[in-house]
Amino acid sequence: MELDEYQQRAVDTTHFKLKEDNGKFITLMGLAGEVGELATEYKKQLRDGEGYTVFKDKLTEELGDILWYLSAIAEHEDLKLNDIAESNLHKTEDRWKDNAILSSSDLLDKDYPLNEQIPRTFSVTFEEVIHEDQQKYISVTWDEGAFGDHLRDNSYDTDFYRFHDVFHLSYAVILGWSPVVRGLMKKKRKSISKIDEVEDGGRAVVIDEAISSLVFENAKKHSYFINQQVVDYSLLRTIKELTKHLEVSIKTGKDWEMAILLGFSLWNKLKVHNGGVMHCDLINRTMTFEEKIGTTYE
Repeated sequence: MELDEYQQRAVDTTHFKLKEDNGKFITLMGLAGEVGELATEYKKQLRDGEGYTVFKDKLTEELGDILWYLSAIAEHEDLKLNDIAESNLHKTEDRWKDNAILSSSDLLDKDYPLNEQIPRTFSVTFEEVIHEDQQKYISVTWDEGAFGDHLRDNSYDTDFYRFHDVFHLSYAVILGWSPVVRGLMKKKRKSISKIDEVEDGGRAVVIDEAISSLVFENAKKHSYFINQQVVDYSLLRTIKELTKHLEVSIKTGKDWEMAILLGFSLWNKLKVHNGGVMHCDLINRTMTFEEKIGTTYE
């Protein structure tokens, strides 16, 4: 049976005026009551164990009643259960489905000249240096030279944001996307002016940096994601909203979660060792840490 067919047959059995305002409240209270009944059945099953032989029958009945009230609410709001189910599956697959290993044909810049592609494998070194002003900075370099300016925390408190380029690297490795990385590597796609302007231009760079900062502030509330396997869905939803007009919009919430957690797992290592080398592989979506001895940053 199709969900829309069930919905129509279910609402045909309604014994009150569903479309009137009271219909909304009757259905909402009815749904709440049925969820309570469902919890009661689980309580009985937990208490009586195998002795509660009617558990499956009662579960079927309560779940059916919940489905009936869901149908009534959908009908009141001129929604269809089929559409609701499709939308929910899209949301949950985006949130939880792992795309596993990419092939070169999956990468966003695969159709561009090699000099406009983010390299598929490369290494980036974070190392402390002391400037003429006697201030300590973090120098970031990659296989072909400098990777942007020397960095400090730019904060009243020491929070190690000076290592934040590792977040952009994790976006590049997991998503195949980072306007910041592309710009610092001088891999902008100038062969197509509109792509250069929109996907690799200043606005996209600002969004990339904003996401890094936004996630960092969220991470402060979660011990910087140490030993954490999930990221708040509200944060992932905000990131998806910020990037909905960009090519990276095809990547899932799960992809973003993987990128964020990978970035912070290695940021924590950079913090402990005051630097190190990141070995990046876009095809296998891996980034590994190699210790590099440095001085203590105070």
